[in-house]
Amino acid sequence: MTTIDINTLTPEEKKALLQQLSPEDLKASLAAKENETAENRKAYKESVNETIPKFFDQLFDLSTGLSELKLMIFQGLKILLDMKSDVYNVKQGQQSHTFTDDAGNSLIFGYRVIDGWDDTVNAGIDKIKEVIDSFSKDENTAKLVSTINKLLKKDAKGNLKSSRVLELRQLAGEFNEEKFTDAVNIIQDAYKPVRSAFFIEAYYTDAQGKKHGIPLSLTGVDFPEGTVLEDLFPIEKTEE
Repeated sequence: MTTIDINTLTPEEKKALLQQLSPEDLKASLAAKENETAENRKAYKESVNETIPKFFDQLFDLSTGLSELKLMIFQGLKILLDMKSDVYNVKQGQQSHTFTDDAGNSLIFGYRVIDGWDDTVNAGIDKIKEVIDSFSKDENTAKLVSTINKLLKKDAKGNLKSSRVLELRQLAGEFNEEKFTDAVNIIQDAYKPVRSAFFIEAYYTDAQGKKHGIPLSLTGVDFPEGTVLEDLFPIEKTEE
């Protein structure tokens, strides 16, 4: 029995074929198409399973190389930092340090800190709200309440910003109300900053004196000059 791929036929040919073929012939034609589709999907999955591990091998090598380079740079800059401390008699209590050569190349290394709070912070916030709820709402106190509420506003992760607590401390000094001051103290004592990551940033100065950052991640680095992005990834056009 000869199988026919009906997808290669014109509408007129399909109509004529349907009038000529038996049900068995039609079933055989559809089965052949299904088999072809199944084989193509199988080949696609095999290609994925062959290609992705090769990329991962290279990514693991890159990650390991970056880790070793990070260690080497931190070790080298720590030597410079110790020399600086001895020569200039300065302390090393900063979160980051910068070294710049005569050509304008700069390396910054250190660690970042993100805000963190223990559960008692909410007790301080509730206490402040009790105080401001007791205010008579004239024009001046309404502005004060609005300011305090803005300072107590949490970010997307549900945390206060430490810089706003400093402003609350200043308000407490001006306001001179015992309950308010105690609430601010509770919030301050609840502050538990968290060290997030050790980092390195690199900058160079071009011939025009402009400073440029050197991308140190796959996300930050650009494709080579002349790369046609549309050839690499389907980019949807935005409506104007």
